[in-house]
Amino acid sequence: EDYARISSSVIAHKLQLDNGEIRWIIDSVVGKEDGLGVENIHGSAAIASAYSRAYEETFTLTFVTGRTVGIGAYLARLGIRCIQRLDQPIILTGFSALNKLLGREVYSSHMQLGGPKIMATNGVVHLTVSDDLEGVSNILRWLSYVPANIGGPLPITKPLDPPDRPVAYIPENTCDPRAAIRGVDDSQGKWLGGMFDKDSFVETFEGWAKTVVTGRAKLGGIPVGVIAVETQTMMQLIPADPGQLDSHERSVPRAGQVWFPDSATKTAQALLDFNREGLPLFILANWRGFSGGQRDLFEGILQAGSAIVENLRTYNQPAFVYIPMAGELRGGAWVVIDSKINPDRIECYAERTAKGNVLEPQGLIEIKFRSEELQDCMGRLDPELINLKAKLQDAKRGNGSLPDIESLQKSIEARTKQLLPLYTQIAVRFAELHDTSLRMAAKGVIKKVVDWEESRSFFYKRLRRRISEDLLAKEIRRIIGDNFTRQSAMELINEWYLASQATTGSTAGWDDDDAFVAWKDSPENYKGYIQELRAQKVSQSLSDLADSSSDLQAFSQGLSTLLDKMDPSQRVKFVQEVKKVLG
Repeated sequence: EDYARISSSVIAHKLQLDNGEIRWIIDSVVGKEDGLGVENIHGSAAIASAYSRAYEETFTLTFVTGRTVGIGAYLARLGIRCIQRLDQPIILTGFSALNKLLGREVYSSHMQLGGPKIMATNGVVHLTVSDDLEGVSNILRWLSYVPANIGGPLPITKPLDPPDRPVAYIPENTCDPRAAIRGVDDSQGKWLGGMFDKDSFVETFEGWAKTVVTGRAKLGGIPVGVIAVETQTMMQLIPADPGQLDSHERSVPRAGQVWFPDSATKTAQALLDFNREGLPLFILANWRGFSGGQRDLFEGILQAGSAIVENLRTYNQPAFVYIPMAGELRGGAWVVIDSKINPDRIECYAERTAKGNVLEPQGLIEIKFRSEELQDCMGRLDPELINLKAKLQDAKRGNGSLPDIESLQKSIEARTKQLLPLYTQIAVRFAELHDTSLRMAAKGVIKKVVDWEESRSFFYKRLRRRISEDLLAKEIRRIIGDNFTRQSAMELINEWYLASQATTGSTAGWDDDDAFVAWKDSPENYKGYIQELRAQKVSQSLSDLADSSSDLQAFSQGLSTLLDKMDPSQRVKFVQEVKKVLG
């Protein structure tokens, strides 16, 4: 009777004793209601799956406003974008449970395990805030950079900072990334503007991989994602783990202008975030290369560099790579952000003083102008060496004594030694002349040389142009179908624009960004072409119906449904149009 009453809560089997008495052996306790057990894990997995999918489909952001444990910690990571309060931890297991597992008192608080000193320096947390009000303010500001829906138009605002103002910050020996982005105050307190709008730059991942700077800014009121490069040596602090007796805190120097495993991963993550948010991309490229030591390879520099390539290859917004004033881009660092990675989206530019090549000049001459090659060059060009070598040849033919030959050889060696520093400088300078932005443009690896002071106004106009192109190309592809490539859509736009310009007698060419934006902003210029595409699409669909007898039989039913969905005035007009066609 007892078992019958609670059989839904327990699993048991019957046992008959030798004396005939019946006993019930409990095998498992199921419980009357869902409690703390595997069903919770099952539910947690469902939550994790849904939130991970949400990051793929929409904008996700986690605000850690209280202690976040277990599945909560995973959600903070699965949503990728994360803001953490300075006094709240993100942990997998409480410190007491870990102490019991280790058998000794190792950790003293949750903050020691997952406070901002850990989470803000390992790439989990984008921003840290002191209280809820600051957190909500940052959420609202973040949302102001993001389209209202996936694939929707950017939330462009009227700029308070004039788009056509010159860039007033002028780099001297090196380019300060933050000053280049948001400007800087000079010694008199005067603001020297950078490339992007004043007070618009919001840096993320500030405490992680400090040799790369990432964040969101606005250019003439248009939201963009920005990636720039730290030129100074930064220190990476690796905390000691109390759970390991031989662990101690370490401070590791990280050279500027070099991609390390953490900074390359940070770059790849920023690219992924910006693309999902629908933001145009600006990379102020100033890298000398990737770190390639044994530890770097062990820690995944190859994987991180490959992730940069993949995330740029799939980037679906306008992207600009610009080598800034006093900047340089070399070797493998150039390869992973070159326009060939994504020709439809990436455009490369360089400032007049920028440099770029496979190797730096000093490294190049070690290969192309070794000591032997330089000595041969001296022997061909220096009159004194030519004369000394001629005398030596005569002496060796029998016209000179052994002391004379040795004296000539010493004179040649002395002259060579004297000339070597000069010829080395000439070789370096010759190599440097292969690094110039003018050569980059001549070789077609960049589109144009853009002067630093004019870069803000140039990129603003170029950005508006490319956003206009994208909006029109998306409309064309929505009508024709996704199988119609963006490149094909751009060819149609080019054809329409040039035809329209010829009709109006305008002299503005395809490369005139202002003229194109003005043309795009007036739908009358291409309204007829769009309508023609719609007609072609419907004609093709009806033509396909004619090829299938079963589809033709269902056509009348589909037409009836279409008429039912129309309001009366629309229906009358539609029927009249059909009657005209039928004669």
